[in-house]
Amino acid sequence: MILNTLKNCLVKYPETPIVVAYSGGIDSQVLLHAVSKLVQNKTVTNRILAIHVNHGLSPLAEQWQNFCKQQCQQLNIEFQTIEVEILNKPRTSIEAQARDKRYQVLENLSPDNALILTGHHQDDQVETFFLSLKRGSGLKGLSAMGQYSSFGNKSQFLLRPLLHITRAEIELYAKEHNLKWIEDESNSDISFDRNFLRRNILPQLKERWSNFNGTVSRSIQHCQDAQQILDEIAAQDLTHCLVDSHILDISSLLLLSQPRFNQTIRFFIAQHNQLMPSVQQLLQLHEQLSNAGKDKSPEVKLGDIWLRRFQDKLYLTSDQQSVAQWQCDIDLSGEQKEITLPDHLGKLIFNVVDASLDEDGLGEKKYTTDKLNENEICSLSVPKNIDTIKISFSHGNPKCLPDFRHKSRSFKKVLQELFIPPWERKRLPLLYVNDELAAVVNSFVCQPFLLNKHQRKIKVHWVKKSG
Repeated sequence: MILNTLKNCLVKYPETPIVVAYSGGIDSQVLLHAVSKLVQNKTVTNRILAIHVNHGLSPLAEQWQNFCKQQCQQLNIEFQTIEVEILNKPRTSIEAQARDKRYQVLENLSPDNALILTGHHQDDQVETFFLSLKRGSGLKGLSAMGQYSSFGNKSQFLLRPLLHITRAEIELYAKEHNLKWIEDESNSDISFDRNFLRRNILPQLKERWSNFNGTVSRSIQHCQDAQQILDEIAAQDLTHCLVDSHILDISSLLLLSQPRFNQTIRFFIAQHNQLMPSVQQLLQLHEQLSNAGKDKSPEVKLGDIWLRRFQDKLYLTSDQQSVAQWQCDIDLSGEQKEITLPDHLGKLIFNVVDASLDEDGLGEKKYTTDKLNENEICSLSVPKNIDTIKISFSHGNPKCLPDFRHKSRSFKKVLQELFIPPWERKRLPLLYVNDELAAVVNSFVCQPFLLNKHQRKIKVHWVKKSG
């Protein structure tokens, strides 16, 4: 049964690298052994890799790692392992953190386009359903685990081939093949909700109704079908509301009913692989978008992200740290400098050329990023006797004369003219020459420092962090 199920799943991917998420417990041990049997009889000819994550949560973790390595050697399966550190974060369980670390390792160590296999089975699926029910989850949570889904950022896929196989069938396979496996001592600790269900609750339900897991699995499938319909509707709604990958149109959002508003926001956040907001957070967001004055910029924190309103747009942003105290002096000697900015803001690449060296001072040989869109580059000039300029994020709201204005105006008013959202105004790299504001990277250059004013030419490219 298990071999046939696995075979039917894997023969669809003849050229795809296969990665087994291998803990050494009975589920992954049976999965690895079954994969090796298919390799031995040449049903599967893919590259096979087993990855073990040492979470360091048990005093036996090192022994488990060695056991997994030995098992892979016996089965002639390529093996990789890595140790991770689990921190005690508030509002996040140890199990959830361990899972997130495990998936991160699987993504990083697996080849591009890999098919990543886990040993989840039907009993795991039922437990997940009940844990979601306990949390008051909606359809998405009650859909439990899908058998097949995209994974990571390297075109990888996650496959749970044993999801319709029972724990009893897995135990029978292990017994028939005389397999050894790891028994995690934490599995007997009923202070963990999953263990409590597994040991105290679900056995009684199965004793009363012998096919209980099967009927729950059917309900899960109904939930998955309904969730797929909701996702299709949310995708259509999002298309009407989406301005950019991280920006939504508020007027379009508020035309939706509250449930469709909630579903669209959830779908939007899911596209960015972030934790789902609670119902209360969604209600708060809807109320603020509906009732806050047009001159206000309400914002709602959702886990590690923020949803912030500016004018009639809703922006998804990171949880930003203050950069007000950061500054850096740039030595203008040489042709190119690279400066890493704080708080994941990317880096600035400075190209410096003396105008006397070529006709426009910015020839292709001197400026190594000429192929970039010129709109992404801040171009300015400084006197030849200036040896350093300063980068900073702070200012005293000076009067300035940008390249696009005829009269000076206060710096804050200029940023408002440019329709820059308030939170982004605090994160713009400012260039100072002798404590005078010379330029705001990617926004404007002050007229005293335009290209035709001085001999020493500078181009600044802001390479922002992707995503």
